[in-house]
Amino acid sequence: MKLWKKLLLASVIASCASGAFAQTKLKWAHIMETSEPFHVWSVWAANELSKRTNGKYSADVYPASQLGKENDLNQGLTLGTVDIIVTGAGFATKSYAPIGVTYYPYTFRDVDHLLKFFKSDVYKDLNKGYAEKTGHQILSSMYYGTRQTTANKPITKCADLKGLKMRVPDTPVYLAMPRACGANATPIPFAEVYLALQNGTVEAQENPLTTIEAKKFYEVQKNIILTGHIVEHLNIVVSGKLWKQLTDAEKKILTDIAQEASEKASADLVTREKQMVDIFKKKGISVTEADRNDFRDSVLKSVKFEDFGYRKADWDRIQNIK
Repeated sequence: MKLWKKLLLASVIASCASGAFAQTKLKWAHIMETSEPFHVWSVWAANELSKRTNGKYSADVYPASQLGKENDLNQGLTLGTVDIIVTGAGFATKSYAPIGVTYYPYTFRDVDHLLKFFKSDVYKDLNKGYAEKTGHQILSSMYYGTRQTTANKPITKCADLKGLKMRVPDTPVYLAMPRACGANATPIPFAEVYLALQNGTVEAQENPLTTIEAKKFYEVQKNIILTGHIVEHLNIVVSGKLWKQLTDAEKKILTDIAQEASEKASADLVTREKQMVDIFKKKGISVTEADRNDFRDSVLKSVKFEDFGYRKADWDRIQNIK
């Protein structure tokens, strides 16, 4: 056999032995725009996964609802249509209700409170309950932004929302504030919100300032009201099927990457959000402070934890995080 053929054969054998031909391509999906940190750091994480597993695992990232709306992505973890998703933590409540306590309005005092929660025992306990119920694993969480309200008219207090058609995400945990204020809460998929606001299907919506900018909601809503009702986070979730396939070492690699990506995305969001009010004002948008105590008191008086399957004991533990 000629020398070059021997070298080629040796190379092929070595490649097979190293697992180079056994690469697993994963689907990593979310609904956010490519300009947002959640996508930027998802792409970084996908690249890191390939590097740290020596090419055994790689991932294609599908942004902007390319693989479906948020409900679809969460269901896809079980159906096998996605492997890893970045998703609003509230969507986990459809499988395990107690985890949604973090979406009860005014649970968190501020961003620092939320970030400390990620390192707390109550966070670990809630994630463990979700894993036991679904088989899926929450690898890490990141700050998504503080949810504010936009509307066709000025809003100062909770009662000003009464009767207003207000878009909320298609999951019950987002209903607490609109319900307490008497709004006509209307679940609409995220990808359809801009058009719904534009054609008057809804008259108000709520999202973090960075999302309001990325999705250009300010083009069809000229009033931004700083209600600050939910300090929100996203989870990076891996399907139970994939998690079972991973070795302990691979689980650690994936978890480390997800946690690093989450920390980087959170830092970017905090920085960006601080710039948002001035950016919107320069665009001619009205940005006003709401009476948050009025909103908070209205929610606490009229919306019960058990309405959503939350445990007040979990909420109390979160309040005690210092």
